[in-house]
Amino acid sequence: MLQGLEPVDLPADAIQVGRIADAWGLKGWFKVLPHSADPEALFSSKRWYLQPTERGKTAFAGTQLMRIREAKVHSDTIVAVAHDMEDRDLAQALKGSRIFVPRSSFPTPELDSYYWVDLMGLNVINREGIALGIVKDLLATGPQTVLVIEYTENLGDGEKVQERMIPFVSHFVDDVNLTEKRITVDWQPDY
Repeated sequence: MLQGLEPVDLPADAIQVGRIADAWGLKGWFKVLPHSADPEALFSSKRWYLQPTERGKTAFAGTQLMRIREAKVHSDTIVAVAHDMEDRDLAQALKGSRIFVPRSSFPTPELDSYYWVDLMGLNVINREGIALGIVKDLLATGPQTVLVIEYTENLGDGEKVQERMIPFVSHFVDDVNLTEKRITVDWQPDY
């Protein structure tokens, strides 16, 4: 076991928010690659849950709790340091680790702002009540985000899973109701 880590179970509401890129400096700091352009979840939680890389080349196994002493923006990257992790070799051993944070520790979003993870799986209907599918992904296209909606198309000889894309902008999105797990849009099935 690495110093500064404690074996634990992954919380049920854990969301992967980034990964550790590399050691940074000589005193145990490391660079973080966030999965979001706005990595507030990394800054709001002082308890990060680490899991090995998908390739399994990390110096630990299972889920490990790391208590964060400080995380901050430095130039064009995010850097962090954990309690009881005071040297570069320990930080280097974490390279590639996936970082999870409980969804319950995310800061409350501003009005009409949403975390992508909260939109995944929502049903999308149009103003006429026609079901358009389920949000399977979101794409950042620069000036706007696009909802990737998955739906099943009935063909004469069976069904085929298709995708449609709807810009996530107020011109097309009328309402997001997280409680009812629904997004209402001004969009037609044949667009």
